[in-house]
Amino acid sequence: MFAIPDTWLWDSWYVKDGDTFHGYFLQAPKSLIDPDARHLNATQRHAVSKDLVNWTDLGTTFGPAAAGAWDDSTTWTGSVLKDDAGLWHLFYTGTNKAEGSLYQRIGHATSTDLHNWTRVGDGLALDLKGPNAEAYEAEHALGFWHDRAMRDPWVMRDPKGGWLMYFTARVPGVAEANDGGAIGFATSPDLVNWTLQPPVFHGGFGQLEVPQVFEIEGTWYCLFCTSSVHFSEHRAKQTTPVTGTHYLIGETPRGPWKIAPGFLDGAEPCRRYAARIEQGPEGLVILGFADSGKATFGGYIMDPEPVLRDAQGLLSIGKR
Repeated sequence: MFAIPDTWLWDSWYVKDGDTFHGYFLQAPKSLIDPDARHLNATQRHAVSKDLVNWTDLGTTFGPAAAGAWDDSTTWTGSVLKDDAGLWHLFYTGTNKAEGSLYQRIGHATSTDLHNWTRVGDGLALDLKGPNAEAYEAEHALGFWHDRAMRDPWVMRDPKGGWLMYFTARVPGVAEANDGGAIGFATSPDLVNWTLQPPVFHGGFGQLEVPQVFEIEGTWYCLFCTSSVHFSEHRAKQTTPVTGTHYLIGETPRGPWKIAPGFLDGAEPCRRYAARIEQGPEGLVILGFADSGKATFGGYIMDPEPVLRDAQGLLSIGKR
């Protein structure tokens, strides 16, 4: 596992440069005592590994901007990728203190060394504004949901050219709060200018957190995590609610998407959350942070475990 003695680690994302994996982790000091307090005291940590098991810690890599900025409160979960010119791009979730950290937006920074990051302009890349904003819960639905959701950007190349962004969001006009979770979507020709598009999926859960989109042998997958308390009534009748990581399955990166049967990696109380699937040295693996609930919160990155794929393209967790 990857653990820091005086620090909680939770959401993570990974990118490979040559034979080296770069891992990025939300972190907060354990001196806060209450694990729930970590969310508003988060910065990002960086470590490297050859095998996703043994890590070399490189310390803090990114954090909130100066007071008054749109992201002066938190810089949460994101993704890292390289453009055609070899420049590295970090897309991240930002909130500000003036709004009580309740409105989330997508930020953008770049780096030449994967550790020292410079915001592109003021850092703001995308908000729920303009054309297609009406397809989202663009304002905080006070008393209905706990935040204005727009977070956890996953950015990747579009197989047809340009770039795609997926993010955690919600749709409006849904009677049941736990049926409004969505995978938001945006497109860009250059990683700088983004066009908000309608969500590529919604329903079944109150939130689909930390999306990760990838393709295996012509089948597309959208990994996400959610809690047992965020299953819709309809979904809870189809499968026992648990907390952890599941996935959507699709025909193209734009969908159509459907919820895979069962639940990939869940337990109650939660064992592992905000997981990612990566191509490790010996095949597909899943890794995320140890949770287990507030009273016994883990706060470290668990060792990867094998991911199996059957003839129908469905995923399962193998034995260590």
